[in-house]
Amino acid sequence: MWTTIEQIFPYAIMFTIPLLITALGGLFSERSGVVNIGLEGLMVMGSFIGALTISKLQTAWPQHMVGAIWIGLLVALAAGVLFSLLHAFASVHLSANQVISGTAINMIAGAITVFLSRNITGSGNIRLTNGFQSFDVPWLSDIPILGPLLFTKTYWTTWLILAVVLISAWVLKKTPFGLRLRACGEYPQAAEAAGVNVRRMRYIGVMISGAFASLGGAILLVTIAGEFTGTVAGLGFLSLAALIFGQWRPLGILAATLFFGFASTVANVSQVIPALQDIPPIILKLFPYVITLIALVIFSKSSQAPKAAGEVFDSGKR
Repeated sequence: MWTTIEQIFPYAIMFTIPLLITALGGLFSERSGVVNIGLEGLMVMGSFIGALTISKLQTAWPQHMVGAIWIGLLVALAAGVLFSLLHAFASVHLSANQVISGTAINMIAGAITVFLSRNITGSGNIRLTNGFQSFDVPWLSDIPILGPLLFTKTYWTTWLILAVVLISAWVLKKTPFGLRLRACGEYPQAAEAAGVNVRRMRYIGVMISGAFASLGGAILLVTIAGEFTGTVAGLGFLSLAALIFGQWRPLGILAATLFFGFASTVANVSQVIPALQDIPPIILKLFPYVITLIALVIFSKSSQAPKAAGEVFDSGKR
């Protein structure tokens, strides 16, 4: 049994990272007061832009495969910032319904990326020559128990995103920027009275959300998927659930996404685990989503959601 856990855990962490950075992006948006259910579409856009950029660069510079991947991640991040401006403009500037705006982002991203990829490749799929290769962390992977679980088959993106989570927790809790952002999501009128530009802070929150979600789609591409197929299999919505399950806190989101990552990994490899072979695979695949619904019901009354999230704020200043 322990051997099975050692084999599964590195893959669970690999699956967790795209969920984690995407949910963290949703955290910044909602802490600023803007609900962003367009995380799925932003992930799709990041996956498409990342795949297109990396495939072109790897073809042009076959001797710089890894460098092409990092450039592709940066381009995907920038594309996410630009694409999220649609949601920010509609939600903040036009005072549109944020749920409808986020739904539109999902629909637009799915349609435009499939249309473009089919016109570019003919098949609609964009395959990478190479993605990131996993590695064992020297010395740390030899630590008993923890070494095989945490420091084997890791990716550079894993450590990068974990660092981003810690930095984000510090920024939101300990810096003036974090205080202003949280104030805009809790009491925007009070924040404006204190001299905070609420509209600008909400724009920044949504743009960070777009950058992180798009980066999540690109990381999924270069570590797990290997090609763009027009979808991220609902991981954006699962990230949104992890945001709620984690009670809008960075470390809570880390725990929630790790749970979802482990549950999803078990479902995907259940047929090669003797103890799980007798359980129908569909039950295991549904497990994380059912648990999400149960958790939402249990924690709904004690929800720590930002009080002004989803509410239109109009200071009268244009």
